[in-house]
Amino acid sequence: MAFLSRILAAGALAAGLLASGFAQNPGQPLTLQDAVSLALARNPEVLVAQEQLEELKGRITEVRSGAFPQISADAYGLRVRDPSILNSSSFDKVPKEFRDALVPVPANLFDMGFVVKQPIFTAGKVRTAIRLAEETQREKMASLEAVRQRVTFRVFQAFHDLLLAEENLAVVRETYEQRKKHLEQARNRFSNGVATEIDVLRSEVNVANTEPELIRAQNRVKLARSALNNLIVVDLEAPTQIVGKLDYRAWAVSDLVQIQSHAMEARPEIMAARRQLQEARYMLSLSRAENKLSIDMEGRWGYSVREPKNFFNKEFSRWNVTFNFRLPFYDSGRKAGLVAQGLSRVRAAEHGLAQLENNVRLEIKSAYEDMQSSVKAIAAAKLSVTQAERVLTMMQANYQYGAATTLDVVDSQTALTMARNAQISATYDYEMAKARLRLAAGSPILDQEVNQP
Repeated sequence: MAFLSRILAAGALAAGLLASGFAQNPGQPLTLQDAVSLALARNPEVLVAQEQLEELKGRITEVRSGAFPQISADAYGLRVRDPSILNSSSFDKVPKEFRDALVPVPANLFDMGFVVKQPIFTAGKVRTAIRLAEETQREKMASLEAVRQRVTFRVFQAFHDLLLAEENLAVVRETYEQRKKHLEQARNRFSNGVATEIDVLRSEVNVANTEPELIRAQNRVKLARSALNNLIVVDLEAPTQIVGKLDYRAWAVSDLVQIQSHAMEARPEIMAARRQLQEARYMLSLSRAENKLSIDMEGRWGYSVREPKNFFNKEFSRWNVTFNFRLPFYDSGRKAGLVAQGLSRVRAAEHGLAQLENNVRLEIKSAYEDMQSSVKAIAAAKLSVTQAERVLTMMQANYQYGAATTLDVVDSQTALTMARNAQISATYDYEMAKARLRLAAGSPILDQEVNQP
């Protein structure tokens, strides 16, 4: 199965990284692949899903044991005085000489042996229970892959949130430096008598107004870094540094219908839901097997002695073999109730699967449309940035020669800042829409995984 192969491959990668001593070095920046590997190896949500899978393996072993012999050793020691014969209703008719001889005295009894129990016929209950446990294990494997994909997506999102925050901070810093530079020009022009004090005051106000925005941008970077630290399970205040850039990396997607069709076969949540439907059918089969004939065998072999020294004396050995037949005739509607519950579980699982498939199709359509919109937004933002840079250059030159005011320069700086932020946001939206589309389709999320031959 494809998703199982991805589980094993990712697990081997994480194990290899950890075995080779891979860990976050405070002075070593993380790539996106590094962050994903750390999260998959450490994140509690993944570890819980892995333990649930291991639990199911133990459950399968437990259920399978019901089809094989159960062997145990029994032993007991007893000392008893039993006057039952004296209380017999016909004891008075026994001749007196016999009655006088029948005096109860304390006695010892020791018993030791082995017991073997083996189901012979269970109307398919054991076989169905084994299939149910195996199907549940497959469901947990699909659920584990779903958890791994969700964690990978969340790391991808947190990583790009940090990239976005850093890019926005860089834009704010550049704007801040531009306004400080303009303030210096205004002061020089005022000193030379070619500008008014109002120009200087406006420039000072603009610089001061940019400082709170710079602080907010720095705080957004800190918060984004803490969110990433939380996913890779390190201290929230750790100074994690990352390697990467918020670039537009075009992805040639297939036809929408083809992506949706692929998702119906590859999406782990859908595979888990199909497993749950099969589990419900097996549980219905178990309910229908109630009140049917069952046969089991029990064998005992050992020794029964009054004196311990007679143990292992073949004259005191005992054995028996018993075949037990059980066929219930009337259960006051218990089987009918179990069957009704089983039918409801099957129908509920069918409805849940149908709803999940529709939700997945909707997720794919939404992400697909967002990708197309983001591509257009990126193209428009690039043009806006080019034009805003040209306007700012012209306004700064005009201001130098007195052909523009401080307000003109500030407006141009603001327009350029907005255009750059719009381009950054559009690029971020495209990358996130691309990741959401891959997640919804059950495909690898990282570009490196998609581009592997």
